[in-house]
Amino acid sequence: MTFDFDTPIPRDQTDSQKWQKYAGRDILPMWVADMDYKCAPAILYALHERVDHGLFGYARPVKSTTDAIVEAMERNYGWKIDASWIVWLPGLVVGLNVTAQAFAEPGEEVLTLSPVYPPFMTAPKNSSRVSVQVPFELHEGHWTINWDALERAVTPKTKLFYLCNPHNPVARVWRRDELTRLADFCLRHNLILCSDEIHCDLILDPALKHIPTAALSPEIAARTVTLMAPSKTYNVPGLGTSFAIISDPMRRARFVRATSGIVAEVNNLGYVACEAAYRHGEAWRQQLLSYLRGNRDFLLAALARGELPGMRVEAPVEATYLVWLNVTALGLADPIAHFEQHGVGLSEGSYFGVPKGHYVRINLGCTRATLAEAIRRMRLALAALPPR
Repeated sequence: MTFDFDTPIPRDQTDSQKWQKYAGRDILPMWVADMDYKCAPAILYALHERVDHGLFGYARPVKSTTDAIVEAMERNYGWKIDASWIVWLPGLVVGLNVTAQAFAEPGEEVLTLSPVYPPFMTAPKNSSRVSVQVPFELHEGHWTINWDALERAVTPKTKLFYLCNPHNPVARVWRRDELTRLADFCLRHNLILCSDEIHCDLILDPALKHIPTAALSPEIAARTVTLMAPSKTYNVPGLGTSFAIISDPMRRARFVRATSGIVAEVNNLGYVACEAAYRHGEAWRQQLLSYLRGNRDFLLAALARGELPGMRVEAPVEATYLVWLNVTALGLADPIAHFEQHGVGLSEGSYFGVPKGHYVRINLGCTRATLAEAIRRMRLALAALPPR
């Protein structure tokens, strides 16, 4: 079966946060990580069937739903988990916040690498924990961890390490040796490892494989909170369905206690979409990956041809549909405002923990025609700049 990723689906008059941001303005929204593709037919079929049932009381996952996750972990990654390890959540950002509250006290520190998805830095602060970031290094065309700086960042107050695997926004797939070294780092310093793996099914480089951090060894599994969701891969973030996988029963109980009275339950349709995605969405996912690779290569080719002078990608885009662009050479104090003036809405790099004016993030989860139009508009935006 062939799936259609080329036909645009109007969203400007819908509840889409992505499109509402620029309501009434001719700006292509290419900021938030939300794709413009209709989700897999198998998910739509399952949702229609559930809606036709007509009852929407308080929900709990049925066995087939948890089984779908257990089977997907083993099928995709060779990771054998138990259904009892799953803690359902209404969103992955919720998981980051709960982890901070469960495993650190006010005033204690949560360590992460930057640039990084903004909630990695804001989640600890929401409950008076302290966020500490260690910048990546760009080494021989790859984003790498500065291990010496990471060691220096640890203090007696450091209790948690947040990992993004694969990494948003630099689109990095972590290799086994890097994950093993990070696991050893957490074990030596007695840190809980919170591994956000929401982009794990969006590996663009066919030569690379996602490795769940908790699958490395029983020792690191016992200290790991793995956060996952079908939302990014299958384009169902609005259904609010995520989960944590925590093998250690005491730490799982601690995590669950931190959710009490605060975290909402997952809704009926979220459970249905999750199961359908993991059971019947693989053919759609493979064609999605092919389309996203095409979009990535389309943008990289435009950059290679010099169509966007002053903008560059510094390392391979190995995963996700998000590209981290260096715009330092443009010399713009506010690159987001400049590109918005020319009809393209990007994400501001400073939200990810880098100085303003140096980086932007672009979302390629759109039709090829939309991407081509965005590149055309960015080309005009660059042509409008005064000579440097």
